[in-house]
Amino acid sequence: MVYHSSFVEEEGISKACGCPLLPLKSHVRGPAPASDPDKVDIVDEAITFFRANVFFRNFDIQSPADKLLIYLTFYINVALKRLEGCRTLAVGTKAIINLGLEKVPVPGEPGFPFPGLFALPQSEDEAELFRNYLKQIREETSGRLLSCAYRPNGTPNKWWLAFAKRKFMNIIIP
Repeated sequence: MVYHSSFVEEEGISKACGCPLLPLKSHVRGPAPASDPDKVDIVDEAITFFRANVFFRNFDIQSPADKLLIYLTFYINVALKRLEGCRTLAVGTKAIINLGLEKVPVPGEPGFPFPGLFALPQSEDEAELFRNYLKQIREETSGRLLSCAYRPNGTPNKWWLAFAKRKFMNIIIP
């Protein structure tokens, strides 16, 4: 059974492209509201559920936050694929920084991995807001993922990097 997001209440949460802009425990500047540091946020959920959810080909969406969970699961898969050949934390950090510097596509643009999952932006401002939110959440996920993918001594954690070989929802990672 697929793990779903616990963020089902949408009161007071703004949206862009049909996706809730959930609060983050983030040190990265961006449009996401700040979250309580003691509470679990969507990035924590995505990293926690990744190793179970990556095995599924279908994902039943029960709330708009599940769309974000799907996107983050795919992004973690891409990040692990980039980290696969990196033998030290320093080299892995460089690979993740390079991944973060890539242009972030939004729905309707070429390169967006899930056409039809998110609504098309109604305006250029909404597209830019969603792009900035995705960029912020990707950077935050990357930082937290490095602490899982590498042990404290800087060597790769094979129990995480082994999942780089998996295809989430049968999507081939470039």
